Amino acid sequence: MRLQPIVCSLLDTDLYKFNMDQVIFHKHTDLCGEYYFKCRNQGVTFSEEIVSEICEQIDHLCTLRFTKEELDYLRSIRFIKADYVEFLRLWHPIREYVSVSRSESGELSIVVKGPLFSAMQFEIYLLEIVNEVYFRMTYDYEALKKSAQERLDQKIRDFRSGKYTFKFAEFGCRRRLSREWEDTVVRRLAQETDNCVGTSNVYLAMKYHLIPIGTYAHEFVQMYQGIDSIPLAYTNQYAMKDWYDEYLGDNGTALTDTVTTDLFLLDFNRSMVNNYSGVRHDSGDPYEWGEKMIAHYKKYGADPKSKLLLFSDSLDFDRAQQLYDYFKDKAKVSFGIGTFCSNDTQEEALNIVIKLQYVNGRPVAKLSDTPGKAMCRDSEYLDYLKRSVAFRLKREGADKNCC
Repeated sequence: MRLQPIVCSLLDTDLYKFNMDQVIFHKHTDLCGEYYFKCRNQGVTFSEEIVSEICEQIDHLCTLRFTKEELDYLRSIRFIKADYVEFLRLWHPIREYVSVSRSESGELSIVVKGPLFSAMQFEIYLLEIVNEVYFRMTYDYEALKKSAQERLDQKIRDFRSGKYTFKFAEFGCRRRLSREWEDTVVRRLAQETDNCVGTSNVYLAMKYHLIPIGTYAHEFVQMYQGIDSIPLAYTNQYAMKDWYDEYLGDNGTALTDTVTTDLFLLDFNRSMVNNYSGVRHDSGDPYEWGEKMIAHYKKYGADPKSKLLLFSDSLDFDRAQQLYDYFKDKAKVSFGIGTFCSNDTQEEALNIVIKLQYVNGRPVAKLSDTPGKAMCRDSEYLDYLKRSVAFRLKREGADKNCC
């Protein structure tokens, strides 16, 4: 390797990876998954040297094991169960599950295939590796870090001056400038402001005695599309039920937009409204979404001020403050802020993702509330999923109107 190891701890990932994996470990060990990398930036290419370094970093990742200290920390998280921690004592990333290649035009391809409980864990580690290798080997890293430092200094001054008054969690693992820089950001925001309530990065939460924050991602709902016995338009219902069965409301913020928020609301009935502590926004107009969720809580007699609206869609601090000012007297409000914390430099950040695309050989997809965010390798299946969702919305909406 030309660079120092990028991932040095298997805790250096988002908490929701462990949350989702625990449910899979207890309920769905028969599922196999395929994940595919995509860079959404136009004109970005990866040199042969960059791809070679990425491969060597993945080789190193697959030598890591959880330490006793790390396992003890996971065990201390109240909703992580002892049998799952014992599984992690045995688990490690398997190199053969990951294939990396480069096209003649410089497009990077990464595919992860394996048992879902193992394949899913690669996502954050791989994104951390790709991002840091790219920025260290493409730009003057010290100049990038200097610009990031200046911007972080200003952010902290703005919190201290009262320009920003909201609470938030740092969600920056996947698109960080570097491991070193995310560490600096989390430490300074936590120690120099009263506004950073925690981080999604489990390793940094352990290191700085912060609250590790996270629930589940789109892939958790998507995986139910690969189970033959579950109708496509009801996958969110099954996902929420399994999640509640696992955590009994102790880890209860629901993600609404995997197969559109409108469909989610059909399944977010009185029982689920009471069982879940809040909901997370990740696509579509945040104001429209927030008002829709508040109206839904009121419909079932729940006080919106007792429920959390967690916003996490491409936020910067100005947008977060505007949302906070609008909703603070209507509901509990918090924010998960990623790239703007961990990779705010003079250069454009990479918009890179690794998404679940097949489960047990069947295509799966995320629809979201922003059409451009949909990602599916099978256009015919994507159209079928959209029709299934539209049919249920039309049918159940008509049923309710008749009543």
